[in-house]
Amino acid sequence: MSEAVEHAEHIEHAGHHNKGVALLIALLALGLAFTETLGKSAQTSALAYNVQVNDTWAFYQARNIRATTVTTAKEALEVEAATATDPGRKAALTKKIEDWDKRVKKWESDPEKHEGMKELMAKAKSLETQQEHAMEQYHNYEIGSAALQIGIVLASASIITSMIVLAWIGGGLGIVGVIFMFCGLYAPEFILHMFASGHGVPGH
Repeated sequence: MSEAVEHAEHIEHAGHHNKGVALLIALLALGLAFTETLGKSAQTSALAYNVQVNDTWAFYQARNIRATTVTTAKEALEVEAATATDPGRKAALTKKIEDWDKRVKKWESDPEKHEGMKELMAKAKSLETQQEHAMEQYHNYEIGSAALQIGIVLASASIITSMIVLAWIGGGLGIVGVIFMFCGLYAPEFILHMFASGHGVPGH
């Protein structure tokens, strides 16, 4: 009789254990769904910023090439104007030089339209910062997703093997995954920079 009672208690205990692990797996899967969704969003944002960065730098380069070309031509006209003897010719050259000078200055800085090289450089650098932020978010979410996936596997294995320690390890990895998820949301640079500084080049 005592053996039957003991066996029944063992089955009941295993049932409670399985229910607890099943709840743990459900929570881990929920965390994984959130983390992967956020990771996909961060990856999409990083790619979009990358396109904008490339377009902005291309626009900057086009402005720079045009400014350099016109500046070179303007300098040649300045030499010609300095040696011109005909007043009409000299006046025409001076007018052309002034027009080109205004055009080059507008290409260098255009606060009104924000299409000068100064404004384009500032915009490109700002976009690069946002791209890096999105990529750091993505890396945090990727690490968090990996931890949650391994946690689900270990928790599932604990049901099959009846090894409670696997469920505990799985739960611990789930906590790690959630930490990385929140770091990705609110402080994506924190953990990654902490590891980078810990393994950085001495003296830097």
